[in-house]
Amino acid sequence: MKVSPGKKIYFASDNHLGAPTQEESRPREARFVKWLDEIKEDAEAIFLLGDLFDFWFEYKHVVPKGFVRTLGKLAEIRDSGIPIYFFVGNHDLWMQDYFQKELNIPVYHKPKEFKFSGKKFLVGHGDGLGPGDHGYKRMKKVFTNPLSKWFYRWLHPDLGVPLAQYFSVKNKAISGEEDMKFLGEEKEWLIQYCKRKLEQKDYDYFLFGHRHLPMEIDLDGKATYINTGDWINHYTFAQFDGKDLKLEKLVF
Repeated sequence: MKVSPGKKIYFASDNHLGAPTQEESRPREARFVKWLDEIKEDAEAIFLLGDLFDFWFEYKHVVPKGFVRTLGKLAEIRDSGIPIYFFVGNHDLWMQDYFQKELNIPVYHKPKEFKFSGKKFLVGHGDGLGPGDHGYKRMKKVFTNPLSKWFYRWLHPDLGVPLAQYFSVKNKAISGEEDMKFLGEEKEWLIQYCKRKLEQKDYDYFLFGHRHLPMEIDLDGKATYINTGDWINHYTFAQFDGKDLKLEKLVF
């Protein structure tokens, strides 16, 4: 993809819409929808890097309610011809094909390489990557196991959805909010992951979410790691104009 003059590629993550309740997250959703409405004027593409929803599970004929404004705006933008790419996070990892069929938005479950105007990017949500976080990695294997999803689907949505929302809000280890402070490069698993990837292949940028902490880290002069932060405390996002990738903060 080549970024056209005057255009930008936008990246955002960790909105956690619906948390801690639909009512309390409504102002955050309104800000996000307004932001989408503004960036559509110069967006070459939009990347959503996971945990857009605090919980999302697709039954065969049912999806969670409460996000009509966000879904409607994404549909409008996509129908206008602007590409949108969605990476599942640890809160919406049970997403299947609803976005593809209803919104024409591709969904990715693993990090993916992209090349924008000659720059190499590795993009993803970021959960379970790197050398640590073993407890979550074991938990993710259980959550993503086809048998686990099959059993969960037998719970009526009126029971399954509120049950999952309860645990999603209560468990900070699941939410990614367990520690909002920078831990140092040796303990930031995503930084370690990026450094290991650079030993195998050249990249210009690594873009992830999950940590809820805006970060821009130089990786020994070889590449730049950016974490897009969140839309709970920071309201940050990244934008690439074809030359430079920058972290920005929403002004409201």
